[in-house]
Amino acid sequence: MPQVDLVIKNGKVVTPAGIIEGGVAIDDGKIAAVATDAALPKGNRVINARENFVIPGVVDPEAHLGSAREFMDDVKSESVAAAAAGVTSWGFMNTSLGIKKPKKQVTSPDELPSLNEIFSIVEEIGEKYSATDFFYTPILQTENQAAEIPQYAAKYGGTSYKLYLHMKNPNYSRFWHAKWLGFFGFDDRMIFLTMENIAKIGPPGLLCIHPENWEIASLYEERLMKEGRMDVVAWDERSPHFCEAHHIRSYAYLAKVVNCPLYIIHTTTKETIEEIQKARAEGVKITAQAGHHYFTIPREKGWRINVPLRDKETIQILWNALASGAIDSIGSDHVAHGPREKLESKDGWTVKGGFSSRIEALLPVMLTEGVNKGRISMQRLTEVVSTNAAKAFGLYPRKGVISVGSDADLVIVDLKQEVKVSSENLHTWTGWSIYEGWKMKGWPILTMLRGNIVAEWDGGKRKNLILAKPGIGKCIKRQLQQKHAS
Repeated sequence: MPQVDLVIKNGKVVTPAGIIEGGVAIDDGKIAAVATDAALPKGNRVINARENFVIPGVVDPEAHLGSAREFMDDVKSESVAAAAAGVTSWGFMNTSLGIKKPKKQVTSPDELPSLNEIFSIVEEIGEKYSATDFFYTPILQTENQAAEIPQYAAKYGGTSYKLYLHMKNPNYSRFWHAKWLGFFGFDDRMIFLTMENIAKIGPPGLLCIHPENWEIASLYEERLMKEGRMDVVAWDERSPHFCEAHHIRSYAYLAKVVNCPLYIIHTTTKETIEEIQKARAEGVKITAQAGHHYFTIPREKGWRINVPLRDKETIQILWNALASGAIDSIGSDHVAHGPREKLESKDGWTVKGGFSSRIEALLPVMLTEGVNKGRISMQRLTEVVSTNAAKAFGLYPRKGVISVGSDADLVIVDLKQEVKVSSENLHTWTGWSIYEGWKMKGWPILTMLRGNIVAEWDGGKRKNLILAKPGIGKCIKRQLQQKHAS
């Protein structure tokens, strides 16, 4: 093999076939070889991995940018935070109004901007400012959007779509910003149409759902308020486990009817896992995602989020499910809400929900609490933070794997590196993390996007230095299988 652009040597390369003691050769942004050091070609540049693990770049399919400010501003700052954390492919999940903020509250579905416009805005802003590659998963709001899915897939490579099932009836969202997000209500007619059209476009078409029955949750909400409950844990108790599991049972059945693949955004309960397993046994193609925060932050900590945090017993169940394969992937659900003081309150009903910086914690949390505590292997970690999401969203094998011909999206991780999380080593514009003060053991020390180093650990400053230039990220347009492309 002739000389290549770059060679990473002296590493432990995590591949689908196992861990290879050696390195990776990179040429023209692609992986040219994966081999022992002796078998690698010469490189114009050589990086010594120092016996650390080399894994594929993290594929995080769930980020909600543009929550507290303009989408463009969040892309500028939060994609840098993502790159520092080992993310190389980021999925933006937004409504149309999350991308193009209205000057005043939209009062009817007819006032929503066209998704044709939104797809173009995401690509333009992302390719101008993003430090990661990215793709867009629209959160559907209207039946017209559902009807146009084949058009979006053919024109923009948009093959993944999301439904906020808790927003079917926005009248039950008294403490959530439903109207400002442009939700006016939808029903099973729209859900079924969405499934039909995703099935029609064929692989890698995918329907993502946020399962949480707020119609039923509103009853619990009323009862808790009558009891005088004002604590944040009451927010969790208003949405019992079965509210999440119920939507899996109902909509997995409809997905089976039309042969529509499902991606469960929040898999946070034993009951949900049981329903997913039943659906799989019946032949439904279903991928289960959970967030790293559901594995580490019990509801007793008093933070409000949708779907709710769970108790410590459920956290252990989730770890077991992740190790066994019942849960397939991890997503950050990253939102840059704003200053910490706006999210902390003793009033669980009116406090703005959420916490930061989820994206910068994803890989360190899974290394610290997962790999280093023996809950999952390094190979399993690679599957759940990269490979499985890449497969589900139609990015594989371009993304999510260390294999010849794949994009050279790589992360070197040091399992022994200890870092105390603080505002000084964060990159999010909000400047704080729910994990502040935690001592992480296991940290990404180099992130590479298509052969370009975008972040690298500086031991003296105790943080990842950002080397990415704005706009290095590219829009990932998924390809339909040829028979469905017409």
